[in-house]
Formats: sequence, structure tokens, C-alpha cells
Amino acid sequence: MTGVHDGGPDGRREVLRVAAVTKSFPGVRALDGVDLALRAGEVHVLLGENGAGKSTLIKMLSGAHRPDTGRVLLDGAPVDIRSAQDAERLGIATIHQEFTLVPELSVAENIFLGRQPRTRLGLVDRRAMRSRAADLLRRVRLDVSPAAPVRELGVAQLQMVEIAKALSLDARVLIMDEPTAVLTAREVDTLFGIVRELRAGGVGIVFITHHLEEIAALGDRVTVLRDGRSVAEVPASTAEDELIRLMVGRDIAEQYPRVRPGAAGAPLLRVRGLTRRGPRGFREVGFEVRAGEVVGLAGLVGAGRTEVARALFGVDRYEAGTVEVDGQVLARGDVRAAMRAGLGLVPEDRKGQGLLLDAPLSDNLTLARLERDARGGFVDRRAQRRAAASVAERLKVRMSGLEQPARTLSGGNQQKIVIGKWLLADVRLLILDEPTRGVDVGAKVEIYRLVNELTAAGCGVLMISSDLPEVLGMSDRVLVMSQGRLAGELSGEAATQDAVMELALTPAEFGGGGNVNDRSAMEGSDVG
Repeated sequence: MTGVHDGGPDGRREVLRVAAVTKSFPGVRALDGVDLALRAGEVHVLLGENGAGKSTLIKMLSGAHRPDTGRVLLDGAPVDIRSAQDAERLGIATIHQEFTLVPELSVAENIFLGRQPRTRLGLVDRRAMRSRAADLLRRVRLDVSPAAPVRELGVAQLQMVEIAKALSLDARVLIMDEPTAVLTAREVDTLFGIVRELRAGGVGIVFITHHLEEIAALGDRVTVLRDGRSVAEVPASTAEDELIRLMVGRDIAEQYPRVRPGAAGAPLLRVRGLTRRGPRGFREVGFEVRAGEVVGLAGLVGAGRTEVARALFGVDRYEAGTVEVDGQVLARGDVRAAMRAGLGLVPEDRKGQGLLLDAPLSDNLTLARLERDARGGFVDRRAQRRAAASVAERLKVRMSGLEQPARTLSGGNQQKIVIGKWLLADVRLLILDEPTRGVDVGAKVEIYRLVNELTAAGCGVLMISSDLPEVLGMSDRVLVMSQGRLAGELSGEAATQDAVMELALTPAEFGGGGNVNDRSAMEGSDVG
């Protein structure tokens, strides 16, 4: 093809180039002269804080946005990408951080949506479609039926379907936006194996991640964005401290700055014998969270952590057990009662469950305090705006103004809005489900600082996270779930990654829910 040129000293050709691209939205310059060069057969990591311009750049390459100025070149020739169909036709596939699947359709229908194989009569060849989908599912090691409705899948399974969908395109440029954020360690290993196969086959891969340890494990080069500009291109072997400095423009002294209390206070949350039957159920779950402490809830994806959190907050009903907040037993399945008792929930799916995407930031931030701001059936909008402005400034939300729709914020800034909603509601106990998923290092530290502020003020925090270093670094005690039951509790020196994983892999019959600091509860188990 004309225009193809050498991409560097290793001789790999340059397949994609972004040259001096700019993009502005009302009140915001999202990209300011960004450059990026991708070679065939390499993994090029795109690194930056939330709001640095990463999402805008990949939306431009996938056809959702067009540059104001600058050019995009494919194999050395300028291209005009006006739609997702244009991108696919040019051989560019994108795995977005937010899922683009249709819940009502099957796995196979989602993988081949708009590209279904046809019979000679022009009808959809469902047998061929399911057969091809089954091959792709085996490739990503996802054990679900191609005929299964997508709405029945868990978050990690949805991510693997998105990856299978991208693989079905046989693209020469693959853009992956936070693909590991919802995956277990085993699933990450599977994904990395797929990426390495694609790289060996000559595919150029743009890989976006906030997990810095993944960069050296998988990447070849790194382009760092900051404030809409490309500020550096460095080898993937660059030290993490230097990557952080380039990304945020400052040094971060401590990754997990937990300020631990001298002694926890009285129990704020008491859970006893919580049980719900069914495929996503849990059994005999019981624990406490005290004033001033962070209790981590760890376990593999599917262990029941999120299901327990939703039950505590009243989103889902349960058959047996009790939930008490400050000694008050909460009614089952009553979110309003939970909120009045001082309970708050930051859900794992911030877009689907935590935000009103088309509503302004002011409405999102004050949503949980509507009753307090209402007088005679009317809401005091002036008081709400003052409160929203105050917490937005406290959280350092990058925005053009409080009237900006939540949908237009970056993922990390959206997460700040979800957390800020509960800060304004004066919660006594906050449940954080995957609070830093898709959030950059700088924003993570800010969220951890807020956790410290909450516990210093006498609140309790229940933190659910698939990021083990985060759980261990920020928790005073760690509860571990396995197959819908509490397998044990760890604290102090006993709380290590190996100890958590051992409990997480404990068969259900061994899960006793007791304290296992001395590991004696594991005696007799054949789990390694």
C-alpha cells in the first residue's frame, strides 16, 4: 500500500499515526495538538489521568468524534473516520471501557450485530453465527452458551464478550480501553495471552490501563497524555514513579495513604445470617463494621460480594437474616429506609446505577439529599447549587460547570460525582463497590483521602474491590467471600495477598466466616 513507512529502528512499519490533533467541546479543550504513532505488531500503552483526553482520542479513532484540526493517517494515508462502520471498514476495532452490548440479545447476536452471516436466501444463518461465536468464546476461555441472553451475564463475562466481539473483526488496529478493570487475575492472564498472539500476528494495539504493573508486563512503548497534550513517549520499562510523575505532573509519595484509627468505635453496621437463594445468592453472611474503620470485602468475581452490598442497601431482597444500622433493623428491600438510616452505596456500575447521565452535575450531586432540601413540597434549588459547588470543588472535579451533563465527564470524574452525592447526604456508613475501577493513580489517592476523612469523622466504610493491593492497603480488616459465604477474616500481619487468595479459593463447605488470623481454619483443606 502506498505511503507505508518504517516505524522505527526495529523495522516495524507504522500502521497508524495521529498528527497534531485538536478537539474542543463547549468550555473544554479536550485534545491540544496530540501526537501518537502505532507500529504493526506492538502494544502501545496510552497513559494519563482521567480527563487527560484518552477517551476523546479513542472515540475519534473509532468514529464517534471528528478532529477539529490535525490528521489521522492509516498506513501513511490520511483517513476520515466518520462512524463506527468507517472504523471497522478500515480495520480499526475498539473495546470500550463502557459496554456497548444489547442486553435483550444473545451473546452470538451481540458479537455479530450488524454483520450476521447469511444463508443463500438472505436470511440470518443462526447455526453458522452460533458456531463462529462458540469458537470466539473458546478463544477467550468464556464458558457461556452463544445463545445465552447478555442480560444474564456478570460484569467480567460481559467484558470477555466485548473482547470476543472485537476479535471477530480481524482488525489490524485494536484499541483496548481498560480491558482488565473488571477481570480476575486468571482472566487477565487469558487476555494477555490473546494480546500477545495478536501482537505476534502483526496487529497494532493501543492499550489503555490504570494498572501500572501491566505496562511493563505487556507494553512496548508508552505515550503519556496530560491536560489534553501528549507530554512524553517513553519505553514500557520506565519506572512506575517516573510514569506517575509524567502523568500527574507531581510525585505521589504513598499509593495507599490509609490513616488507621487508634481504636475502632461502636458497631455502625451489624449483619447477621444474611441469606438469599438462587444462582447469585449467598448464605449465612454475618459481620460488623465499626465507626472509624474500613472493612475490606474481597473474593473472586462471582463470590457474592456485590450481591451482599445490594442486599444491605435494599436494592435486592433476601430471604433470611437482619441488617442493623446504629442498632436499627432495616426493612428488607427498602432503599429509602437504608438512606434514612445513614447508609450509602457507590455501585460497581457507575453509569448504569450511580448516575443520571443526561442530568446536570448539580442534580446528580444533590440527588440523595432531596428530602432535606425540600420545603412544603418545593426544593430549595439555591441551597442545592451551593452544596453541589462546594463538594465539586472539594473533590477537584474537572468540569466546565455544574450544568454540564454527567455523561460528558471522564470516568474518574464521574466516580467523584457518585461519591460526592453521598458526602452531601451525610452518610454514617458508605459501601464502596469497586470505587477506583477505571480511575487513574492521582484520582485514586484523592478517593483514598476521602475515605480517611470519612473514618476520621466517625463514619464506617465497607470497601469491595477486586484490586487486592487496594484492599490490603486501605482496610483495617479484610473479610473474604467464597462461593456466596464468608470464608474468613484477616487483619494485621495475617492479611496478605496469599492469605486472601487461599480463602477466596476455599470450597463452600469450608467457609465458616470465623476469624482465621492464625490460619487454623484452613487446616484439613486441600486448597493450595
